[in-house]
Amino acid sequence: MQLFSTFEHSVHIELAVATLEKKGIPKEAIFVVPVDNRLEKRKMFDTLHRSDGTSLIDIGAALATAFAVIGASIGFKLSWGPIYWGLIGAAGGFIIGLAIRLITEFIIKKKKRLLKGVHSEIIVIIDCAESDGDMVENILFSHFALGVGKVI
Repeated sequence: MQLFSTFEHSVHIELAVATLEKKGIPKEAIFVVPVDNRLEKRKMFDTLHRSDGTSLIDIGAALATAFAVIGASIGFKLSWGPIYWGLIGAAGGFIIGLAIRLITEFIIKKKKRLLKGVHSEIIVIIDCAESDGDMVENILFSHFALGVGKVI
């Protein structure tokens, strides 16, 4: 049986390995791998294969609709007529909404796009007998493992 666990880089990994060795797991059965975390910034625009769930045109579409209605209503009294002023209002509303969304994403939510939270920095792989699986899992969790997976 193999157990895979992830840890933050801390002294708790050394304590977990020492405890496992005391409980009878041989040193050759414990494999510790450091993980390189992502250093590049997250992408702002979505692609066909990846999306972060935020839309840049939602406010633009809403403001385009509202400004088109207002432009068409006022356009009856203006010289170019309601159709042109409705299209001008729609374009203006879309541009204003897109600008609002870009400002909020690039300036206000810039820190939110960075990777947050706890990052796995170390993977510990333990080869043991099935009878020792629960004991090894308990030791790993008691030494603050972020997650443990079993392969039988």
